[in-house]
Amino acid sequence: MRSGEGRSPSPLRRTALASLLLLALAGPVFAAVGRPEDRLPDPALEARAQEIGRELRCMVCQNQSIEDSDADLARDLRRLVRERVAAGDDRAAVVRFVHERYGDFVLLRPPFNAVTALLWAMPVLALGGGLLVILTRRRRAAGLEPVPLSEAERRRLAELERGGGA
Repeated sequence: MRSGEGRSPSPLRRTALASLLLLALAGPVFAAVGRPEDRLPDPALEARAQEIGRELRCMVCQNQSIEDSDADLARDLRRLVRERVAAGDDRAAVVRFVHERYGDFVLLRPPFNAVTALLWAMPVLALGGGLLVILTRRRRAAGLEPVPLSEAERRRLAELERGGGA
């Protein structure tokens, strides 16, 4: 029998393994909760701040709201939103405050105006353009008639079919 075979791990080893497992599993839990000092003590105000944060784009990630992003800039904007909400600003005032400093791009749903009209129209234009290309190609393909072979081409084809000349 080799040494160590059939014996259970020592209590110290079991404790170390259990501690490592606990740390590995607890890390994501703490990360998901966020830092308590970044949260507002009033649950109603915190919910309002989160709702506003979901309307604002993280300018680092560009396709996430500041509530969903882990970027430093998003964290700073979350703090700014919470400060404004705690100061008594309503949703429109907070969004206006951030919008004035960062422009239309910070809004996940930018306003419809002359500057953003193309942004709003692009999905429709792209879809329409794609359909136009598909329809045009189908019409061209349907309208093509095969060109009949000339007499010389027919003789050459017959010769090739008989196994003659290359």
